Amino acid sequence: MSTTPRIRVFWVDDHPLMREGIAAVIRNESDMQLVAEASTGHEAIQGFREHQPDVTLMDVRMPDMGGIDALLAIRTEFGDARVIMLTTFEGDAEIQRALEAGAQGYMLKSMPRKQLVDMVRKVHAGQKQIPPEVADHLIEHIGDEILSKREVEVLQKVAGGNRNSDIAALLFISEETVKGHIKHLMEKLGASDRTEAVAIGIRRGIIHL
Repeated sequence: MSTTPRIRVFWVDDHPLMREGIAAVIRNESDMQLVAEASTGHEAIQGFREHQPDVTLMDVRMPDMGGIDALLAIRTEFGDARVIMLTTFEGDAEIQRALEAGAQGYMLKSMPRKQLVDMVRKVHAGQKQIPPEVADHLIEHIGDEILSKREVEVLQKVAGGNRNSDIAALLFISEETVKGHIKHLMEKLGASDRTEAVAIGIRRGIIHL
């Protein structure tokens, strides 16, 4: 019998069926041990403190606190935390944010089970893992101008159905400034109108509905 310690895995996802499915995959691997599960970002931070796992699998989108915010909080407290982000979403902006926040891996939930457990092993061994499908989304937008924080805020308000006057009041800026931000963000996104800008922003993970 092998004396090599099993990889201690912590799994965070707010969807019960998805959580059960991945948990079963981890439990089925002889070199892995599922030490805990969580369903929210806040539970993820507390659970990490308590169990200090070898590898954490984290859903990107959760209702209380996004996975990337939870990752940032964990990495601030535990600089050597090894976290793989899982998502159903392929937006390049979200992938970029996760990697900048310190994720060691990023994979789509649609990828095969073998790819997931292989990634857990490689991340545990200290490697960074980005599957080709995910890397392609990043490469596609290399060199694109990045929206400023204010432009993202304005685009989010546009997506919420707000008029320029509403956005100006909500963000405490003038209508002319709002118009300027919309003009610039549309140019950066290559959008011909507000509706297309919102659609591109959602698709790329720059904003969420």
